[in-house]
Amino acid sequence: MATLKDLKHFEEAKSLLRKTIPVARRVLGEGHHLTLTMRWICAEALYSDPAATLDDLREAVTILEDAERTARRVFGLANPLTMGIEHELQKSRAALGARGSSKGS
Repeated sequence: MATLKDLKHFEEAKSLLRKTIPVARRVLGEGHHLTLTMRWICAEALYSDPAATLDDLREAVTILEDAERTARRVFGLANPLTMGIEHELQKSRAALGARGSSKGS
């Protein structure tokens, strides 16, 4: 999944993750490392796609905000997963802010 994103196969990555994340949530739980990592990758695929819509950018921010809260609760602030999700959240918010401000110009 990360490989698809890294290869810029955003649609394939999003499609696969949208099918597997609900399974991971059900089987592993919301706070499992793998579930949170999959959500992180999905959000990154959403906002990194050059064809991303405003709705895609908003969805990425929402996913990361929720994943960040869960990671903080389960793993704590200093955990590498929590810190990575926080970093992606900042990047996704910046992408949304840049898109939002360019639409208003």
